[in-house]
Amino acid sequence: MAMSAATHLPVIPAVTKISQSIIRILGCNPGKMTLQGTNTYLIGSGRKRLLLDAGEPDKPKFIENLRKVLKEENVAIENILITHWHNDHLGGVKDVLEISEAKDCKVWKFPRTDAEDSYQNLPASLKLLPLRDGQRFAVEGATIEVIHTPGHTTDHVVVSHEESGALFSGDCILGDATTVFEDLYDYMKSLEKILQLEPTVIYPAHGSIIENPNDRIKYYIMHRKKREEAICELLKTKKTHLFTELDIVKNIYKDTPTEMWPAAAYNVNHHLKKLAKEGKVVESEKDGQNVWQFSDKNSVL
Repeated sequence: MAMSAATHLPVIPAVTKISQSIIRILGCNPGKMTLQGTNTYLIGSGRKRLLLDAGEPDKPKFIENLRKVLKEENVAIENILITHWHNDHLGGVKDVLEISEAKDCKVWKFPRTDAEDSYQNLPASLKLLPLRDGQRFAVEGATIEVIHTPGHTTDHVVVSHEESGALFSGDCILGDATTVFEDLYDYMKSLEKILQLEPTVIYPAHGSIIENPNDRIKYYIMHRKKREEAICELLKTKKTHLFTELDIVKNIYKDTPTEMWPAAAYNVNHHLKKLAKEGKVVESEKDGQNVWQFSDKNSVL
């Protein structure tokens, strides 16, 4: 899910043949949190292929486009891999499984650690198979490796395409925006892990293909560090002031559209929780709201 979408997003075609072994099918679910929509990827060059992510439920145009690709390529889906539990990635599984070329495929997802893996949009008979960190899948024309990258969610994975060095980044890194996350500490560790992979190109779950992956990953890391510095500086200059998360957003997210402020406040909350663990800020309550202020105690600022 996106945090700060560009005003004019590049157009992404409904179907794009990226290479002999990668076809991108757009999920037909555009929105402020999904950008142009969810990018799903059909991987492989043989009769049996792998689908990465399945879009949202009840998007008939997406299913129509996917069905058309499968018929034109004369292929079937053997496995569906889900990057994480969010509805715009997992919710479309039930509709994909109704396609004749996909009805017998297996569905894989890394287990959540913060909640039970139980989802209302999935068929009752469907058993999600557990992905493992380092697990590999081989189809004709492609070998991929699953890499656990928590932070956006506890179950988030990225997928490395061994033949080309490409990385399918899920929601960890987006094409035309920054992303939201559940745990900033884990998220920053995951970004560092991806940087060490040195991908040749990134295929994100939302937005355009990233042709300069290392620069983008470093930008993401720097962006989060700058946000953290800005939060600390704001609280430090007004040590006695009690700030809500929205107060902080209004002060430091001045280029972000107001409709994105709730998502920005969500990210600010996670920055504050990390800073609180480090003893740099303290949390209290005022008028039923969580408020934050700078802490001189144990602070290294």
